[in-house]
Amino acid sequence: MTVMLLRTDPFRDLDRLAGQLMGTATRPAGMPMDAYRDGDHVTAHLDLPGVDPETIDLDVERNVLTIRAERRSPLPQNAEQIAAERPTGRFSRQIFLGDTLDTERISASYDAGVLTVRVPVAEQAKPRKIQVTGGDGARQIAG
Repeated sequence: MTVMLLRTDPFRDLDRLAGQLMGTATRPAGMPMDAYRDGDHVTAHLDLPGVDPETIDLDVERNVLTIRAERRSPLPQNAEQIAAERPTGRFSRQIFLGDTLDTERISASYDAGVLTVRVPVAEQAKPRKIQVTGGDGARQIAG
């Protein structure tokens, strides 16, 4: 006969559920992101469906990009709500940018519920050719 002990913590389970529905400081709900480097740019796509573009705010301080947005409730004032599964309110997310990115030339666009942020790679971080002289002539080496 095998006896299994199952340890449950209802408060931990409740915290986990609340984190999935409302988000946490490290992973806010309602702003999932994909990011990639393509050549001389780093691009991030953030899902912000139902957000008025006028409420989107991007700030850069040092190497931290802060994105804020607001999704307002579409309910008329006197309406009786039957279900409320779509998060509303203010959302924010911080993205830490490396020193190899040019934070002076960030661009952003919003289309079909997706915020696209493009950050160019800084000139000093791009690969470059270095000329080596000596001996009987000069030759270039990739650096």
